[in-house]
Amino acid sequence: MRDIAGRVGITERAVQRIVEDLTEAGYVRVEKMGRRNRYAVSARKHLRHPVEEHVQIGDLLGIILKHE
Repeated sequence: MRDIAGRVGITERAVQRIVEDLTEAGYVRVEKMGRRNRYAVSARKHLRHPVEEHVQIGDLLGIILKHE
């Protein structure tokens, strides 16, 4: 989470709150692996905003990753 916070320009605590919100909503799954956590995105979930609710997370990630 520290790496994400640095890259995005927000605090680590803000990242923790966002990940917690996404986990509670079913967008992210957390698997504990010893002292670490592994995170997985639920690619088949749809975006939350009514204007984009027809778009799946996986489709959006595909576009973003294609342009990296």
